[in-house]
Amino acid sequence: MKKFKLLAIAFIVGTSTLFATGIDEPDVPKTEIRDQIIGLLENPEFTIENEVTVNVSFTFSSEGEIVVLNVDSQNYEVLNYIRTNLNHKTIENPGEQDKVFIMPIKFEKK
Repeated sequence: MKKFKLLAIAFIVGTSTLFATGIDEPDVPKTEIRDQIIGLLENPEFTIENEVTVNVSFTFSSEGEIVVLNVDSQNYEVLNYIRTNLNHKTIENPGEQDKVFIMPIKFEKK
């Protein structure tokens, strides 16, 4: 009988801790983060000959700063422009800390 009571208590404690740790979704939608990042990249200081799409992977630091991890581009001007204008910049509503975001950015010919 004592083993049954102990097993029942262990089961109750185990299931209550399982349900107590809910999944927290970030309060900031991804579209809002995207809009703020596009705002930082407006008016590029270089000219491109063709339309270029670049995948940028980044995360947020504990202070809410953008940390650029990788820029998928062979064009040095695009690479330098993104790193200069995004890396260590803060946005109004940063996303979840240490979560890696991958965002395609398209530069169009003007």
